[in-house]
Amino acid sequence: MCGIVGMVGRGPVNQEIYDSLLLLQHRGQDSTGIATAERSGVFHLAKARGQVREAFRTRDMRSLLGEIGLGHVRYATKGTASSEEEAQPFYVNAPYGIVLVHNGNLTNTRELTDELFHTDRRHLNTSSDTELLVNILANELQAVISGLQLDPEQVFQAVSRVHDRAEGSYAAIALIAGYGLLAFRDPFGIRPLIIGTRKAKEGGYEWVVASESLVLENAGFEVVRDVEPGEAVFIDLEGRLHTKQCAKDPKLVPCSFEYVYLARPDSVMNGISVYEARLRLGDRLADTIAKYTPKDAIDVVMPIPDSSRPAAMQVARKLGIEYREGFYKNRYVGRTFIMPGQAIRKKSVRQKLNAMSTEFKGKNVLLIDDSIVRGTTSKEIIQMARDAGAKTVTFASAAPPVRYPHVYGINMPSRHELVAHGRTIPEIAEELGADYMVFQEVEDLKAAILEGSPDVEDLDMSCFDGRYITGTVSEEYLAWVEGSQES
Repeated sequence: MCGIVGMVGRGPVNQEIYDSLLLLQHRGQDSTGIATAERSGVFHLAKARGQVREAFRTRDMRSLLGEIGLGHVRYATKGTASSEEEAQPFYVNAPYGIVLVHNGNLTNTRELTDELFHTDRRHLNTSSDTELLVNILANELQAVISGLQLDPEQVFQAVSRVHDRAEGSYAAIALIAGYGLLAFRDPFGIRPLIIGTRKAKEGGYEWVVASESLVLENAGFEVVRDVEPGEAVFIDLEGRLHTKQCAKDPKLVPCSFEYVYLARPDSVMNGISVYEARLRLGDRLADTIAKYTPKDAIDVVMPIPDSSRPAAMQVARKLGIEYREGFYKNRYVGRTFIMPGQAIRKKSVRQKLNAMSTEFKGKNVLLIDDSIVRGTTSKEIIQMARDAGAKTVTFASAAPPVRYPHVYGINMPSRHELVAHGRTIPEIAEELGADYMVFQEVEDLKAAILEGSPDVEDLDMSCFDGRYITGTVSEEYLAWVEGSQES
């Protein structure tokens, strides 16, 4: 999971890309980068470890010249989180010069690495799958170029060839020096990508492509639509939009975890409001809580801030139980789920949250979280509630138990790290120290997210049900991931 944005403007785009990355900061906090291009084709690039506000200095912004550009906030799922060399964007100098950012995770990296070296004769300098992707795109673009000028049809041919080679999830944005901006999405549309436009003061139109709709709305762009699964979008330097479906059999199956946790609630993805989906998750969860937990065993409902708040409000409303805010959140600490390493996550929980004893003392408390992955955060929170004086602690998750690795761009590589893997729900409760545990049902998750959606009929729920929708994820691959990666 990363955040990406690309812009084609009529004036400098550096500041607007920076502002957009601030809005996408929740999607990645390991590193960030911006690349811009002048109409002459000259690229300017700045990238560094850390969050957006601490990564870019005034001198960096002044150097990012040009009317076209892209940006990235990174959450490492491949490669090394601490490596500055693996910060995006990635650059190759032929053909023409290409800079690319990527959100997602390729699942055939071993095969592609071998092909790139022995067949395409391209050198890779990192273990990042984004470097793989930009080299595949460059190689396929080189193969289809004919004539003196690059035209959109040749770009689309190259993307079709990328689809034939790459497996897994990828939403990507690239700058092609001297020609324009390219954006494309994998044939299942697993990771989000949306396009918007606005009329420029100087005349003509400006364009933006981003991971979430809030970027468009904040900058005054009108939402055009989501980039379709398998589709490529090319915007030339004059602001003309060209689009083409480049996949043989595209099917929209977006990641359910976007709606559970990853996306900001004020975004709309694939026509589905994230906030409204989370409210519906709360409605469904309330029914399950009522089924398995005596009502008189709960005095108060509390969210684990922030992403579980809509679900918690609905649970309290539907069960007729008082809703209270018992945890104060320090907003200057990053999201613990996406921090690399268990020790860092555990340490950060108490830095991020503080339990207010006046809300807990002597009460039977129902805590609502959006999901439970490794259990590190949940275990600390439950203990915090007890330390603050809670009489009993019931813990409920708006998502089902995470029992399987997620290989499409979320950092859950190993089954042994998942608290729900190989455990029953009572065993999970014992492991975490809760009096009762309640999880969302898998079918309720799907129904809550898809309710009223005219375009989406299925979701990737692989971390919940073990069904990998690309059809290319084998048991051997999962074993290799577990043996070669750490979260």
